[in-house]
Amino acid sequence: MRDETLFSGNQLAAVLNALPDPAFILTRSGRYMAIFGGIDSRYYHDGSHLIGKTIHEVLAADKAAWFQCEIDKALQDQGLHIVEYGLEARDVKGLETDGPAYHLWFEGRIQALDFPVNGEDAVLWVASNITARKELETRLRMLSEIDSLSGLLNRRKLMNVLAEHFDTYERYDTPMSMLIFDIDHFKRVNDEHGHLAGDVVIRTAADVCRCELRSNDAPARLGGDEFVVLMPHTTCAQAMPIAERLRQRIAETLHALGSIGDGATISGGLSEFRPDDETCEDVLKRGDDALYQAKRAGRNRIICAG
Repeated sequence: MRDETLFSGNQLAAVLNALPDPAFILTRSGRYMAIFGGIDSRYYHDGSHLIGKTIHEVLAADKAAWFQCEIDKALQDQGLHIVEYGLEARDVKGLETDGPAYHLWFEGRIQALDFPVNGEDAVLWVASNITARKELETRLRMLSEIDSLSGLLNRRKLMNVLAEHFDTYERYDTPMSMLIFDIDHFKRVNDEHGHLAGDVVIRTAADVCRCELRSNDAPARLGGDEFVVLMPHTTCAQAMPIAERLRQRIAETLHALGSIGDGATISGGLSEFRPDDETCEDVLKRGDDALYQAKRAGRNRIICAG
């Protein structure tokens, strides 16, 4: 068979430079030795100025250290190494104020080369912009985890988080309290003012939860006018002042709505994990029982499960 060259050197260079995604040649020390492709101007800028520089000269220290670690892994494994990573303006030296205001996401496909470059081991790093995919994943995750009316966690996500806290409790005896509450006379709000008014009451209660609770607390809408607040690393005794403050603030805020919030206070039950709990739902059942005790006792109060 006759030996033929498929491409000339110039043609091969043209093929490489026509790649939509940029492909970098990086040495073990993190030096950019060459760049090919990246012609998709929707996602990439000209990176030719990087050639000859090191990642430590281009990137912030923590981000450069991460890139260096991934180069080392690819060289050690000698196989295809795939990673996902984010870049912000502050990660790139000189772009703190001039770079994009949003977070960019990339998939890096890193392959060790079987020949040295400039006397060093080297890798081929192909960077693909996956920001649109990440944004879609975020929106889908929000749809699956966030209640559309209140903006709080939905029931499905609540039960997942509750199960995680229960596992931590069983392993490390880490306390967690849970408040379950609903809105007093909510049916009357719907009957007298309509379901849109009821939606306003639910959103208002959710807004107060976001404002009044601690950053590590997890408020959720269980369904209808029922809410749950998970308070990790908190005993019932510690949680009661938090729950009382929430009760008072919701009552004040609903009252400020005028006629639709008239009498729309909350009643709640407070419970915590116990050593004899068999599942995470046991704490939910005790809190629910305490909630109905609060209803029978006259509403607008929080009762701690006995």
